[in-house]
Amino acid sequence: MIMKVLVATARTQGARRNDYNWCVEGELLWTQEPCADDRRNPDGPCGCGRGFAGMNSHRATTTAVVAELPQLDRAGFVLALRASLGDQGWPAVWADELADGLIELAGLWPVGTVIERRVDEFGPRDEVA
Repeated sequence: MIMKVLVATARTQGARRNDYNWCVEGELLWTQEPCADDRRNPDGPCGCGRGFAGMNSHRATTTAVVAELPQLDRAGFVLALRASLGDQGWPAVWADELADGLIELAGLWPVGTVIERRVDEFGPRDEVA
């Protein structure tokens, strides 16, 4: 079974004045718990409350796209997430639970949908004309 995941995209970047994209196009993404400042104001200077974290670059972006990667199964996704967490000093034991949540999140929308984040709320972003 092919699963959906979130990957970095530059599509719709700049639609919001506080967009940023320092990820590698197409890299796997995860979401971190936002800092206290961004929990209160996700439009603040930190930006973690509106961002997705790149598993490879360890950078962040405000836009993710739903993708199907035929070569990636859940075990591979967990392995990639575990390695990324470990590289960044996060507990690698989080990988299984995080992976399931991310797969569930990506499964909410059709492939190709650009997603944005506002702390704990995720939703499709309107395409820029």
